[in-house]
Amino acid sequence: MARSKGESSIYQRTSDGLWCTSVELPRTAQGKRRRKVIANKSKLVVIKEMRRLQAELTQHGDLSTEAPYLRDWMTYWLEEVAALKLRPSTMRSHRGVARNFIVPMLGHKRLDKITPTDVQKMTNRIQKTPKDASLRDVPEEQRPAGTARLSSTYALYAHNVLSGALKTAMRQEKIKRNPCQLVDKPRKRITDEKALTVDMAIKFLRWCATAKYGDLWATFLLTGGREGEVLGLEIDRVQDVIDFSWQLQTLRPEEMVTIPADFEHRHVRHNLYLTRPKSAAGWRVQPLIEPLASILARTIGDRTEGFVFVKDGGQCWQPSDAWAAWKQALKDAGISENVKLHGARHTTVDLLYEAEVPEAVIMEIVGHSSRGVTRGYRSRGNERIKADALGRVADLLQLDR
Repeated sequence: MARSKGESSIYQRTSDGLWCTSVELPRTAQGKRRRKVIANKSKLVVIKEMRRLQAELTQHGDLSTEAPYLRDWMTYWLEEVAALKLRPSTMRSHRGVARNFIVPMLGHKRLDKITPTDVQKMTNRIQKTPKDASLRDVPEEQRPAGTARLSSTYALYAHNVLSGALKTAMRQEKIKRNPCQLVDKPRKRITDEKALTVDMAIKFLRWCATAKYGDLWATFLLTGGREGEVLGLEIDRVQDVIDFSWQLQTLRPEEMVTIPADFEHRHVRHNLYLTRPKSAAGWRVQPLIEPLASILARTIGDRTEGFVFVKDGGQCWQPSDAWAAWKQALKDAGISENVKLHGARHTTVDLLYEAEVPEAVIMEIVGHSSRGVTRGYRSRGNERIKADALGRVADLLQLDR
């Protein structure tokens, strides 16, 4: 029987016993012959796939014969797809995990050759990798005892970035399936973010009353503000409320070359930018109550513009400088240095719980967007309730109001 146009014979390969066939494709511009080869242990599977490809060829006029290498696809996906949707700070992390792990481990493979096993091995290997980059080339037996490894959370992040790239490849018909979806994701590590106890918070706030930059640390503890929100707070956004509608971020020039169309930002100086919060929940207004109202009034003085908190010389804070100064402040106050600056936010949440503030109100005050954070119904717009909640914290801390 004569074969249909584009159909080759089906035969069993002697080298490995696989059934094989091929589908003829349009020749290249130089007249070179092109074929799509199919091989499988089952003859029926080969016939079924051959017919599927023939139907696709009839519909589209051509088929892709060679998937791109992952290293090339990651470059395309990061710069031409992800960068148009994601914030620069997120892209920084995406590029880092691709450069340091995804591409070195899997970049040599073509997209259609990446298997679920490859993905599993990648995430397993990441969790065995030392946090300290200088130890990664040191043989296992020569590393110091107790060497810290990258967390399962970071492995999960790498898994999600790779999955996002391969999801786009599926949409563009480079591959037929996403192998990341065929393996269990690494579990997110449960962390115990250290926070100040009520007694420690009272001690620290009293120390802040006379300490250099004490007004800055008091604002962190009495608002639950994020680092960028407090450091980026401007005078004209402090009235009878505090308007946390911008955040101070450090962004490199190369990260600002390609940005989403809806990424709202203002350049401050050098590599510092004011940016809008990434979620609607983060764009919030808080009541300004005592004692924080008096603290900020003294800090602002007769100034009418600029940042509320400035260093010597009148320049705004670099986030990295604030982290170091916070650690030194805790030390000077005789308090554990193990509480990170972000831990001040956790302290505020703990204090709100201690003051028996409802979870829905806590969620509103600190700007959480997930119900999983507070497990409660989210209510917006009641400034009186929020003011009362913050007042309870002042009472708990025995602070003058």
